[in-house]
Amino acid sequence: MTLQNNNIVQNSNKRLSVQLSLSGLSFLVTNSKTKEVYSFSEKKHKSPITPEELLLDLKSSFERNNELNDTFNEVAITYATSLYSLVPSTLFDSSKTSEYLKFNSKILANDFITFDTIENHNITVVYIPFININNFLFDRFGDFSYYHSSTLLIEHLLNKEKSYTLPKVYINVTNNIFDFIAVKNGKLIICNSYEFTTPEDFIYYILFCLEQLKMNPDTVDLYISGSIEKEEATYKILYNYIRNITFYNVEEKLILTEKESLHQNLLLKLL
Repeated sequence: MTLQNNNIVQNSNKRLSVQLSLSGLSFLVTNSKTKEVYSFSEKKHKSPITPEELLLDLKSSFERNNELNDTFNEVAITYATSLYSLVPSTLFDSSKTSEYLKFNSKILANDFITFDTIENHNITVVYIPFININNFLFDRFGDFSYYHSSTLLIEHLLNKEKSYTLPKVYINVTNNIFDFIAVKNGKLIICNSYEFTTPEDFIYYILFCLEQLKMNPDTVDLYISGSIEKEEATYKILYNYIRNITFYNVEEKLILTEKESLHQNLLLKLL
């Protein structure tokens, strides 16, 4: 989706990418042509906050970080939340967006519901963005594009795996939420997101999904990305149950900081 007001500076060579979730936010400023990284910053919370608190975090970030007050020729946002549902595009009706969400998400009367269409894959992602965030960014920048995180992941992975026949599982961790995506024969098998607080929660959801998909933890190829490292308890418990684990990164190998691993901040790199 794109909000338009034509306030973006077209002769700037800088692009701003923002990842938003109720457990934190991240900012990436790059050269829109060369992909050179100018700056990266993030803020994380140990437990989920409210959309109102997230807006305060966002405003505070713009007040404290001069890099975010530059002029940009493009601004793109991704919402990493569990408030979404996938619908076959051939069956999608834009007048019934709430119907697709009401069974797996708590919907309020004033919630704004929108959708992304993943071209060539017959998938529409219906989701709830934070309208207070959208309004703030629209007032500040005018034009900007926004997507749900699952849109970015699914589109990237299906394009990458279109000629690969064996099943693969991808897990992207964003603080206390992870996305579980399985593909086979270039087709999406499942995409779901789970909130977790302990390593035991983390492995329970993964093993449950594998069981339902009839995938063997000893043989399935599993790729992980995002905020997870080998030294962490989440990785260690994952390795106790699953043998073939590979850290996944995009081909560009974009390095945001000197201390960052290649598999981190996948969503910002795809955005």
